[in-house]
Amino acid sequence: MQLTRISNSELTVDVAALGAEMQSLSTHDGRNWLWSGDATYWTGRSPILFPMVGRAPMDVISVGDKRYQMGQHGFARRSAFTLIEEWREHCTYRLEASEATKAMFPFDFRLDVEHRLEGRAVIVTATVTNLDKTVMPYGVGFHPAFAWPLPGAEGKGHTVTLDNGGEPSLFQLSGGLVNREPQTSPFKAGTLALDDADFSKDALLFPDGAGAGLTYGAPGGPAVRMSWENLPNFALWTKPGAGFICLEPWHGTAAEVGGSDELEKRPFTALLGPGAEAKYSFRAELVG
Repeated sequence: MQLTRISNSELTVDVAALGAEMQSLSTHDGRNWLWSGDATYWTGRSPILFPMVGRAPMDVISVGDKRYQMGQHGFARRSAFTLIEEWREHCTYRLEASEATKAMFPFDFRLDVEHRLEGRAVIVTATVTNLDKTVMPYGVGFHPAFAWPLPGAEGKGHTVTLDNGGEPSLFQLSGGLVNREPQTSPFKAGTLALDDADFSKDALLFPDGAGAGLTYGAPGGPAVRMSWENLPNFALWTKPGAGFICLEPWHGTAAEVGGSDELEKRPFTALLGPGAEAKYSFRAELVG
């Protein structure tokens, strides 16, 4: 696997050409704050979701009058990107449309994914460019899996606290699709005490109201301060017992139960005009 390493005096990050996916996030003392990718549970570590977030009905999407097969979270995470820029503290990988991508997503596009270090923070930015002659519908999102417990916080309870103090309504998944009926928020005054049992029915989805930032970690101990831009949706996910928690800001969600398979009718689908570009990013700062 081709890897690119970036580093500064505080952090070291490895990024793979496959999926432009971060493989490790380590502080100078050798602690890795990212999930290890243990295949017993899940091989992902921080996949990029594009051109779709979540699942489509029967894994089929429609664009115009044509139907295309597309697996959960799209194809970017399993695609080979090309390294186009590499410096000590940042690198950028690129994915462009090909015959293979057009068999699933009939648009000319460019997807650049940059990883950049600033002190004890990593900033990941996805830039989507529509190189086609028509409006391009798509979803995009991030799926970073942080260690649970965080290094140095073994045996301690961990929480997720939203910067906005909100109690966003919970939506759950059925067969990978979004149930339309909202449920009572598990957040209380903006804080959720993490428990494996909460994920027995898959991810916890918050399409609205989670805001644009949070703190994850052991109260009074190590933490990850995370913020994001241009990503209105948020989800939490783990596999019980695995030892990770995914903090996932998205623009777009899975299709709804009983909903359309048309890509542009999925909830929160982004629409990008010909020649236009749009940026999406998250920042994760390590504390402690």
